[in-house]
Amino acid sequence: MKSLWDESARRELIGRARRLTPEHRALWGKFTVDRMLAHLVDAFGMGLGEIEVRQRKVPVIRFWPFNVLFIRIIGMPKNAPTAREIIARPPLSIDAELRALESAMERFAAQHDRRDWPRHPAFGKLSRDSWGVLGYVHTDHHLRQFGV
Repeated sequence: MKSLWDESARRELIGRARRLTPEHRALWGKFTVDRMLAHLVDAFGMGLGEIEVRQRKVPVIRFWPFNVLFIRIIGMPKNAPTAREIIARPPLSIDAELRALESAMERFAAQHDRRDWPRHPAFGKLSRDSWGVLGYVHTDHHLRQFGV
């Protein structure tokens, strides 16, 4: 399973993100390219504890092993709801959001030894390994949303 703890996985995602242009259209959902990139940047901010997100009442997937199964096997469904706090910020330019995404991803990866991860608003308490996989799976999901 790919994880953001692996530098080659981070390079792959950033390489794909750099192929995005303003002409790319979402294959599903309502995001524009700049809006999706801002969402990813803010999702990493949430994972780092920089953006506080209200916990959601999602009964089953908040608990192990269901949260791990969802992240590692089921994956991200199209048009799944997300936390308002990580879609609220108006996006910057695509280039600015790409730079912010690369920075956020590297700051996230630098936390590989961290022990006090914040609770995810839907998945609850996650291990370091699950946070790394979730970061990859979430980013991959949105890049596939735009065909890259």
